[in-house]
Amino acid sequence: MDKFEKTFAAFKKYYKPIPLETFGKNPFKTLVSTFLSSRTLDVTTHLAVRKLFDKAPTVRKLSEINIKSLRELIYPVGFYNRKARQLTRLAKIILKEFKGEIPETREELMTLPGVGRKTANLVLNRAFAKPAIAVDTHVHKIVNILGWIKTKTPEETEIALQKILPRKYWRDTNRLLVSIGQQYRGRKLKVFLLKNKLL
Repeated sequence: MDKFEKTFAAFKKYYKPIPLETFGKNPFKTLVSTFLSSRTLDVTTHLAVRKLFDKAPTVRKLSEINIKSLRELIYPVGFYNRKARQLTRLAKIILKEFKGEIPETREELMTLPGVGRKTANLVLNRAFAKPAIAVDTHVHKIVNILGWIKTKTPEETEIALQKILPRKYWRDTNRLLVSIGQQYRGRKLKVFLLKNKLL
């Protein structure tokens, strides 16, 4: 059993669902919830998107909500004022440029306001079942602690992981590592890794 197989087996054993995974294969809800989750706890984001999706379950409905109402719906996510403006533009661009469909390529997704590599990769991964490695702080931190790579930024981590991690693990990387990272913070993470003989 190689280090990747051993790690993914242990992480699957202790996996607990992440709140935002509930939107599963719905591209619109995956995009919006991931976009809103930036610099916000998943639990806070989950409550906000539930309110939002009650009023705007589709891109068209989202485009029809005025900015003031949108701010109120997504509060208290981080940077809710800026995100409300970006969401309005995002919905209009999707309707105009993509005929109301969520784009299925990283390049197209990243043309949308506020959508970076991590969000694009999560949408590709979760909504479209495409192999992509979405690197957030948990993924970045854990793979560096494990010694798989030595990188300074999430962007460097994504590139480095693409070179060493077999593609069969790409779709599970974010889901499993974020779950473990949320459960075991600080010193508890190293204890968990040692206990499972991963260090």
